[in-house]
Amino acid sequence: MTETYVDAAEARTFLLGADWLTDRERAARLAEAESEIRATGAYHHTREELERGAKLAWRNHARCVGRLHWKALRVIDRREVTTAEEVFEACVEHLRTATNGGILRPVITVFAPRRPDGGEIRIWNTQLIRYAGYRLPDGTVRGDPLHIRLTETAQALGWPGPGGAFDVLPLIVRMPGERPRWFDLPADAVLEVPLTHPEFDWFAELCLRWHAVPAISDMRMEIGGVDYPACPFSGWYVGYEIGARNLADHDRYDVLPRVAARMRLDTSRDDTLWKDRALVELNRAVLHSFRRAGVHLVDHHTVTRQFVTHEAREQSSGYALSADKEWITPPLSACTTPVYRRTYTDLRARPNFYHQPAAW
Repeated sequence: MTETYVDAAEARTFLLGADWLTDRERAARLAEAESEIRATGAYHHTREELERGAKLAWRNHARCVGRLHWKALRVIDRREVTTAEEVFEACVEHLRTATNGGILRPVITVFAPRRPDGGEIRIWNTQLIRYAGYRLPDGTVRGDPLHIRLTETAQALGWPGPGGAFDVLPLIVRMPGERPRWFDLPADAVLEVPLTHPEFDWFAELCLRWHAVPAISDMRMEIGGVDYPACPFSGWYVGYEIGARNLADHDRYDVLPRVAARMRLDTSRDDTLWKDRALVELNRAVLHSFRRAGVHLVDHHTVTRQFVTHEAREQSSGYALSADKEWITPPLSACTTPVYRRTYTDLRARPNFYHQPAAW
């Protein structure tokens, strides 16, 4: 008998929930899949199973606050690709489809599942669009400190690295049994928004910007026991992801001291609340700039109200809601949002998305 590397019990659970099939069709499909697992160790999802499974993976992912829109996910099936060039081209097409001129669409592109021998396609970037981080001789960092190692890895592979504060990293792809390769993303696939402020003219002089599409590319998706280690997924940003984390965190771009200095705030003591005041204005700039550029993102008040709506819909449908409160609660003005006093449980429902070790 062929060694089974797909969890047959998970496959059975998933296929028994195939509510788009009649009872007779479901029984026949289950028998077919079980036979394929016995013969080959795995089974191949149909197009409809892949689409339904990907939507359920988003619906079940406890750390996502934007799941109200899970049914709108566009699933692009690229399981047939066999070369790094094809993976790169599919990722570029993903970004163009998701960007949609600023009217962002939720999209997932699914590449081949993990092979019986453990071979797998991996995208080394944490997101399809990430900014480089360069460690300078004096110990400081230009760019995003979060991506120093990925930047150094890209440079070791031959990427020149211009050395700027917002250099878009190349996409690094590794195919089974091959060395990793890097590809520069074309400019027309990377929509960026320069940041300005609705009141402070000087804000533009900070020369800050951020990319429009958050396309997570280092997680694996598991559907019915089948692992997809390369499946970039994108929706849209919540404003605080940019304004209260990426640009504000001390170990990221750390721009709050610069904003506070231009606001002439007293930064000598924490109890002047200079960090809080600068943080609010930075987030106002993000929301203002994306709105002015016609690029969709959502503020933390709106997205948490949407999540409560999603919660109510799940309860009315009898579907168990899974949520990780630490991730659902915003890092900005948390107590003013409707999720703050609510209690949630991560049910670890499947299908789902999972973190995996860095590919390098």
